[in-house]
Amino acid sequence: MAEADVLVAVLAAGRASRFGGGKLDADCAGRPLGRYVLDAAQAAGLPAGVVVTGPEGCWFGEGWDCLINPDPAAGLASSLAITAQLAIERGARALLLLLADMPLISPAFLRDLSRTPAPAATRYPGGQPGAPALFGAGMLPDLVRLTGDRGAASLLNSQPDLTLLDPPPQMLFDVDTVEDLAQAATIIAAGTRLQP
Repeated sequence: MAEADVLVAVLAAGRASRFGGGKLDADCAGRPLGRYVLDAAQAAGLPAGVVVTGPEGCWFGEGWDCLINPDPAAGLASSLAITAQLAIERGARALLLLLADMPLISPAFLRDLSRTPAPAATRYPGGQPGAPALFGAGMLPDLVRLTGDRGAASLLNSQPDLTLLDPPPQMLFDVDTVEDLAQAATIIAAGTRLQP
């Protein structure tokens, strides 16, 4: 699939309650935490897409459109729904969903995932699908109908042609706490971060 046919969306509307707020703007080895996934997508050759945030917006998303979720407290599904609706409106043939709190994301993995026929997702421990994930246009209406604080794993699991890609070590590390942020910064500063 041509990269121009894919809407790349970074979900960044979470409340960061375990972190104490302001997580994606927090410094992580010299850059805002939320910037790592955007830079990885661009290093993978993907077009800048949208960052889905709460009403506060995002200053770390320079070069990307900002899509405001007016009610992020309604749960993850609310961000998925407005993102899928935007993809439908733009006529995208696929939607690549990324999470903003994964600073060790691999550009090579994103490149491979974006070139895999949809539906495709990352294989998590235990074999469950998760983000980063690629949804075909036919799945977008189902994403629009999601509700609550659940992701799209059940929708992905219902797809008989789902392809799961195994991520490189460390890639699924996500930042939920200040301690996680410090650990990510240490990994990045030590140069042990995954390379493109």
